[in-house]
Amino acid sequence: MGRSVYEAGRPGRKHTIMSPEDREKGKPTVWDEIEIKGNVKNLSPTLFDYTHLRVLYMNDNQLQRIPSEIAKLQKLQVLDLSNNRLRGLPAELGDMPELRVLNMESNQLRQLPYELGKLFQLEELGLANNPLTPDLQQVYDTGVPAFLQYMLDRLRFNAMHPPQRPWMPLAHPDRNHPTALFTVMNYNILCDSYCTRQMYGYCPSWALHWDYRRRGILEEIRHYSADILCLQEVEKEQFVEFFQVEFEKDGYEGIFAPKSRFQTMSEDQSKRVDGCAIFWRAHKFKLIEQHKVEYSQLAIKNAESFDPMINRVHPRDNIGLFALLETKEGVWDSNALPGSESFCRPVVVATTHYTWDPDYCDVKLIQSIMMMSELKQFVERANSLLPRGSPRYDCSNMPMIVAGDFNSNLDTGVLEFLTNSKIPTSHPDFKDYDYEQVLKIFSHRKMNNSITHPFNLKSAYDKSIMEFTNFTYEFKDIIDYIFYTGQLNPLGVLGSMDKKWFKSNKVVGCPHPHIPSDHFSLLVEFELPSNENQNQTDRR
Repeated sequence: MGRSVYEAGRPGRKHTIMSPEDREKGKPTVWDEIEIKGNVKNLSPTLFDYTHLRVLYMNDNQLQRIPSEIAKLQKLQVLDLSNNRLRGLPAELGDMPELRVLNMESNQLRQLPYELGKLFQLEELGLANNPLTPDLQQVYDTGVPAFLQYMLDRLRFNAMHPPQRPWMPLAHPDRNHPTALFTVMNYNILCDSYCTRQMYGYCPSWALHWDYRRRGILEEIRHYSADILCLQEVEKEQFVEFFQVEFEKDGYEGIFAPKSRFQTMSEDQSKRVDGCAIFWRAHKFKLIEQHKVEYSQLAIKNAESFDPMINRVHPRDNIGLFALLETKEGVWDSNALPGSESFCRPVVVATTHYTWDPDYCDVKLIQSIMMMSELKQFVERANSLLPRGSPRYDCSNMPMIVAGDFNSNLDTGVLEFLTNSKIPTSHPDFKDYDYEQVLKIFSHRKMNNSITHPFNLKSAYDKSIMEFTNFTYEFKDIIDYIFYTGQLNPLGVLGSMDKKWFKSNKVVGCPHPHIPSDHFSLLVEFELPSNENQNQTDRR
C-alpha cells in the first residue's frame, strides 16, 4: 500500500497504490491510514500505538465510547466517527491539534467537551443528526470558527503561572573602578492589530484582547524593571495613551517611531500603525539625539531603477529607531564622583523590527545593511552633539546596543552580517538578485564582492541560553536579539522559559492566558566603565 493524502477542503479516501515493479524492487511500504469497519463495539489498545497515523476511519460501527488514549495519535488529521452510538467524547480529543476533519455525525451526542475548542486547525466538523442541546446546536449552525471560539472561551484554564525565569550570571562587575551598571530589555509585545483568532486560534479570545494582554505586558516589564526598554509592535495610539502614561509613573522617558505607512493614512487609521519605542530611566540617562530609519525610503532613494530594490525592498515599510543617550549620576555605582566629566558617557541604543516573511530573506539582509550604514552616520554625528570637552568617539569605541526583532535565526545572512561585520554579495540569502551595485553605497569599506559595517557586535543570547524567543504553534526559534559592542561588558542575562511547564500544561503556542505575547522578553545587565577607566583599558 502507498500513502494516503489529505487535501484541504477535500477529505476522503485518496491512495497511492504501490506497483508490482516497486514491490519487486523492495521499495518500503508507507501507510498512514486505517479503516476499521464491521459493527465494531470495542477498540484494541494496540490501535493507539500507531502514532504515525494521519487518517483514521471508524465510521458505521457500534462504538459507544472512544478511549482517552486516542490522543496518542498526534499526527492525525482526519478522524471519522460518524454513524456510531457515541454518547460522549473524551476531553483528550482536544489535545490533537493536527486535526483538520472531525466527523461525528449520526451519533447520540448531547454535550461536548469544551476541549474541542483547542482544535484550532479544524476545517470541517460533522455533528448533524445528534441530539445536541439547543445552545450547542445554535452555535454549531453558525459555522466551525464560531463553534471553536465558543468552546475555547468557555474552557476553564487550570494552568499555573510559568515558573520565574532564571537569572544567569556571566561576570562580576569591576569594583576597583567607577562603572555604570544598567539593564536593557528587548520585547516584541505583539500589537493588537496582529493579535487575531485567525493567527492564534489556540488562545481564547478573552486572552487575546488588548485590555487583558496589556496588563500582562506592563506587569512583566515592571517586574524586571529594566533601565532601558526596546519595544517592537507598539501601536502609535497605545504609545501615547498607555505606555508613555504608565512608564512616566515609573520614571521613564521615551521616544517612538511608526512604520512608514502611517504617512499615507488618515489620522484615525494611523493610530493603529505599529512601530518601535525606546524608553530609559530619566534619572540615569539623558536623551541627546534621536533618529528614525525608514528602510523603504532608503530603498527607493538608492534603487537606481533596479527592479528588486523597487519591488521587493521598498514595499516593506519596517523601520529602525536610534537614541543617543548620555549617562547621568544615577547610573553610576558608589565609586563614581558626582559631577565629574569622566562619568558623562554616551551610549547609542538602536532598535528595529525587520520584515517577517521567510521568502524575503534578501530584504531582511538589506534592511540590516541599511541599519548599520545609518548607525555609522549616527555615531559620526554624535561628537558634534556631545558636551564640549567630551572625549572623541567613533565606530570603534562608541558603546552601543542594538536590540530588536530581526525575524532571522542564527543560520541566516542577517546574523552573519551583523556579527562578522561583512557579508559576501554572493550569499544565498540574496537569492538570485544581483544587489551588489545598489548596496555598495551602504558599505563601510569598499571591498569587491562584499558589504561591510564598522562595528564589532556580539550577541548576548544564543541557543545555550534560550532555544527560542518566538513561540507559536508553527514556529519556535531565536529571532530576537540584544547585540552590544566591546565597550560594554555583559554581567548577566535572563534565562529561558521552563520547557517542562509548556509540556505539562499542553501549551502549543503563545499568546496564552499567562503569556501576553508570542515573543519572550530578553534582559541583559551591562557594565560600562568611566572614561578614565576606559582610557586606561584602551592603553593596555
